[in-house]
Amino acid sequence: MLEALAETVDVKKVATVAQTVFDKLVGFSIHLLIAVGLLVASYLLARFVARVIRMRCEAIKGFDQTLTPILAQSASYGIMIFALIMVLANFGIETTSIIAVLGAAGLAIGLALQGTLQNVAAGIMLLVIRPFRRGDYIEAGAAAGTVDETGLFMTRMRTVNGLFVAVPNSMILSNIITNYSRLPRRRFDLQVGISYDADIDVAQELILNLLNDDIRVLSEPPAIVVVRRLGDSSVDLELRAWASKEDFWSLNFDMTRAIKLALDEAGVSIPYPHRQLVLAPETVAKLAGDKPAPTVAKKTPKKRKKQATRPDNLEPAQEGDGE
Repeated sequence: MLEALAETVDVKKVATVAQTVFDKLVGFSIHLLIAVGLLVASYLLARFVARVIRMRCEAIKGFDQTLTPILAQSASYGIMIFALIMVLANFGIETTSIIAVLGAAGLAIGLALQGTLQNVAAGIMLLVIRPFRRGDYIEAGAAAGTVDETGLFMTRMRTVNGLFVAVPNSMILSNIITNYSRLPRRRFDLQVGISYDADIDVAQELILNLLNDDIRVLSEPPAIVVVRRLGDSSVDLELRAWASKEDFWSLNFDMTRAIKLALDEAGVSIPYPHRQLVLAPETVAKLAGDKPAPTVAKKTPKKRKKQATRPDNLEPAQEGDGE
């Protein structure tokens, strides 16, 4: 039976096919190992290059650190894309066809990921116009915090209460950006209400002396104290003074406390809102404990009944006239 089977099957051909399959498997395994090695090596190289770029950029004095994350990420992604092309070429795929496929795939991915590409474009625009830098405290829409870094897709910030916030770049670019750290000085405004019986000139002079005696208050432009408005229960004064951005909050807090203590010492009262209630006399009597005077009901006069009268010209009937 084996001899018959050997006669019908070409042993040499089977051996040739088996050898070919074995060679293909060995070759594919080698290519696979090379591809895995390339991917691992490119990943490690990308991380190393990104770390070196960050370290070099941070060591350069005067370099805008906002550009550091973008440069590091761009170099990392470039190395990974180049490694991917090498892996595909390792399997015998033509590079020209790879570029054509990547172009078509890029168009399809771009249409599908419009929001992501908007973030990339917004990140590039933020780096070009530079409305803020790393370390600036900004407010953009509902997001506010200190900027840590601006990446290709999102901006990472720290809030004042220690929270990490990642905001898409397109959301920041589409809103009004308020940078509290860009300019070297800031003006703080503080309103103080005094009683209508208080001397306005004395209160103004007292507050102005406190401002001028504080070294954190800048001399130019000079500090002023004005009457802002006449409120419902107080005369509202407003002080305006300039300070450096580093001293802004400490000066604001300290000055609020100092003004309160100085006005108390000078006898200038800071009133709180009053309301005047007008009560009806009955309510006042009830609150005083007095009994209300009894009310006397008025009697209505009764109507008299009309008596029947007869006319005077009629004489009474005499007896016996009934016949």
